[in-house]
Amino acid sequence: MQQPRLFVYGTLRRGSPNKFAKLLEANSRFLGNARMPGQLRQFSNYPGIVPSDQPGEFVEGELFELKDPSILVVLDEYEGSEFQRVQATVSLDDGQELETWIYTLTLV
Repeated sequence: MQQPRLFVYGTLRRGSPNKFAKLLEANSRFLGNARMPGQLRQFSNYPGIVPSDQPGEFVEGELFELKDPSILVVLDEYEGSEFQRVQATVSLDDGQELETWIYTLTLV
């Protein structure tokens, strides 16, 4: 069975001092830089992604394969009610397209 993947584009990226980014990095395997159709919108002090079908609108981020899917419960809590975890397709730098979880902004 395929381990779940997670696409991140903000405070959960590698190198972030955020403790949840460190938790993600310790419990996953980095698959590479990726992008997905969407726009970043500013909400309060942090960005959120809104999917888009407009040509040329992409959000850059990182793709991880989760070693332990239960980490999603912790990350769901961290993201809070302003975000919803949904399935989406992202493209790696080499052109490979993969299904993954993403957090989208629910308040727009």
